[in-house]
Amino acid sequence: MLSEGYHSGMINADPQELAKFSELAHRWWDPESEFRPLHQINPLRLQWIDSLAPLAGRQVLDVGCGGGILAESMAQRGAQVLGIDLATKPLKVAQLHALESGVHGVDYREVAVEALAAEMPARFDVVTCMEMLEHVPAPESVVAACTALVKPGGWVFFSTLNRNAKAFLFAIVGAEYVLKLLPRGTHEYEKFIRPSELARWCRDAGLELQRTRGLEYNPLTRRYALTHDTSVNYLFALRRPVA
Repeated sequence: MLSEGYHSGMINADPQELAKFSELAHRWWDPESEFRPLHQINPLRLQWIDSLAPLAGRQVLDVGCGGGILAESMAQRGAQVLGIDLATKPLKVAQLHALESGVHGVDYREVAVEALAAEMPARFDVVTCMEMLEHVPAPESVVAACTALVKPGGWVFFSTLNRNAKAFLFAIVGAEYVLKLLPRGTHEYEKFIRPSELARWCRDAGLELQRTRGLEYNPLTRRYALTHDTSVNYLFALRRPVA
C-alpha cells in the first residue's frame, strides 16, 4: 500500500531537491564535475546488481535515474531499461546522452514512481532506486511502489545513507565541506535513513532482504569500494517472493 497522501494526486518529491539537481544537469556526464562520485561508484554498483540479477535480456526500471549514468550502463549490459525521474532537465540530458552515445535499449519518462506502479504493476524483472530515497518526502511510498512494479521473483535494489554521527561526519562534513566531493547542501541529515527503517519498509511492502553492502571512500587513494560496513553509505538487494 502506498503511503497516505501520495496515491491521491500528490507528487512525492521536494521541489527544492528537483531544482537543485536540475541546476547542475548540464554537468551530469562530466566525470570531473560535481557528479564525479556517481561516475566512480557506478561500476561498483553495476557489477553488484549484475552479479545477483544478471541484466542481459531483463526488463529493468531505474527510479530516480537523473542524467542516466546507471540506466545507460545497465542497457549496455543487455537490459531493456526504463529510467524515470521528476526533474525535467536531467531527463533531457539523459535522453541526449543516449542518442549521442548510440546506446540502444534505454528509454526515459518523466513520471512519479507511484503513478507508474498503478500503470505498470509487476512489469519489471529488476527495479533499481539508487541515491534517491534520502531526497523525497515519503521514502516508504517509493519502496512500496518499487515493490508493486517488480515481478514476483524479481529483484529490487536500494542505496541510501545511514543516519548516525559517523554518516553526518563522512557524508556531509567530509564529502561536502572538507573534500568537496559534492556541492554543499546536496544532503540533509534529517532525511538519512537507518538500515533498520529501510528494512522495515521493505518487509511491510512484501520484499525479502537478500544481501547488504556498504560503500566506502578512501580519501588517500580517492577510490570507492564495496565493503561489509553499512555505517555510512549502504545498499540493499531484495526479492519479491513468488506467491
